[in-house]
Amino acid sequence: MTAVKDGIAPHGGTLINRLASAEQKQDFLSKADSLPEVTLDERAASDLVMIAIGGFSPLTGFMTQADYEPVVTDMRLASGLPWSVPVTLSVSEAVAEPLQIGQLVRLNDDKGRFIGVLELSEKYTYDKKKEAINVYRTDEDKHPGVKVVYDQGPINLAGDIWLLERDAHPLFPTYQIDPAVSRQQFRDRGWKTIVGFQTRNPIHRAHEYIQKCALETVDGLFLHPLVGATKSDDIPADVRMRCYEIMMEHYFPQDRVILAINPSAMRYAGPREAIFHALIRKNYGCTHFIVGRDHAGVGDYYGTYDAQAIFDEFEPAELGITPMKFEHAFYCKRTSTMATTKTSPSTPEERIHLSGTKVRGLLREGKLPPPEFSRPEVAAELAKAMHQS
Repeated sequence: MTAVKDGIAPHGGTLINRLASAEQKQDFLSKADSLPEVTLDERAASDLVMIAIGGFSPLTGFMTQADYEPVVTDMRLASGLPWSVPVTLSVSEAVAEPLQIGQLVRLNDDKGRFIGVLELSEKYTYDKKKEAINVYRTDEDKHPGVKVVYDQGPINLAGDIWLLERDAHPLFPTYQIDPAVSRQQFRDRGWKTIVGFQTRNPIHRAHEYIQKCALETVDGLFLHPLVGATKSDDIPADVRMRCYEIMMEHYFPQDRVILAINPSAMRYAGPREAIFHALIRKNYGCTHFIVGRDHAGVGDYYGTYDAQAIFDEFEPAELGITPMKFEHAFYCKRTSTMATTKTSPSTPEERIHLSGTKVRGLLREGKLPPPEFSRPEVAAELAKAMHQS
């Protein structure tokens, strides 16, 4: 895959925009009191936004059964285009029963605000266990992604959506850079090759190492931490973002790095989510995507490097974004540097392996992560946040 003059094409060829025009919004608002209502949870609300801004291109709404079923079984939309994770609006039978095909449905957030409209085209049932096993590789409800599937309603509502208004993010408005804007920023900087980086954890030295290794080979780095719904024991988004701000100020070349938020929710789908995350960054304009040892993993549900191997199930041209696969990075005591088995002569006993899980464990014990784990300013920020919580 090579970058094109005006940037990489979005997935499916067109950057979707489902933000209502001023006239559409006024029309929808005038009908608000007469429309049937569906309340979205945090994940569905973030999916609504991601569809509307083009982050989930080519999706224009919540998936029909014709798209949903091949996505679950074969990681492809009905068109044959690669897509690895279902994006559905699931409701109870009581909510679905009175809704009529062809209706406009008012979509509310969990505070009751009218935020979007669904053009209802279909209602269908689905097999929760089949989705769990195929997408998450387990049917255990201890898996956070599987638990979401089991807890949600048995009916999927399908159809195109409209987002009434693109609100500024309540915590990170200056980092809210939507796909159309990120693409323009890349063009303005003259970047032809851009590598995206996904994380839900505070940045540690292994992250920094692979980011900078990648940056040696491309024009720019798009740091894109996820700030949507995550597990309750994950470090809060505001803390993680402060850590990235520290890194931007002290440890990254600011003219070659853009920090922005990814407003979508975590699925914890491991290998399938690695594909999903890559396609999202393609829509934001990235030509390359960093894939680590256990991308979007949780517990012991996925094998080492499964998230890298899954990219080999697709032709490079049909994904349209180049994965950059990195070995598990560690601090090498012998060379006093970050390294991987590809670059370090050390024995296993000379390696300090880093992970977000280890950092969280140290913080819970009241210990400051050592400099081999985190930059001292980042470690101090994490400790302060843990003390305040």
